[in-house]
Amino acid sequence: MVLAACVACLPLSGLSASAGADDSAVESFVPPASEQVVDIAAPALPTARAIAGGSASYYAAKFEGRRTASGEPYRAAELTAAHRSLPFGSLVRVTNPSNGKSVTVRINDRGPFTAGRVIDVSRTAAQELGLIARGHAPVELEVLED
Repeated sequence: MVLAACVACLPLSGLSASAGADDSAVESFVPPASEQVVDIAAPALPTARAIAGGSASYYAAKFEGRRTASGEPYRAAELTAAHRSLPFGSLVRVTNPSNGKSVTVRINDRGPFTAGRVIDVSRTAAQELGLIARGHAPVELEVLED
């Protein structure tokens, strides 16, 4: 009796009850929508375009809350930066080649206006890059594009 109940369940799970059973029901079985596998493509990763690197520095504490060239206030805790020519909103991967650390910043200000510097990063970005002790360091820059 128990065996008969188990054999009756087999066709529902996609298995045939015997070797000679009709397999057409198994081939046409479609799982309910809640059990179907949907292939979702992973979002495309942005491409990185290398641009001229050079020396990076970071904002002093006195700039906290001051308006940037884009009009938004500077916040040391955010991952932002100043660049002389990149459009506001550009995402830039900044890499410190001496320690291999990288951070992605959003351009929201103009500068730096110190000779030899190519980018000023927020304090949080500087910490992630390992720039705090020295105050500046050579960096490599890549613009991230969709």
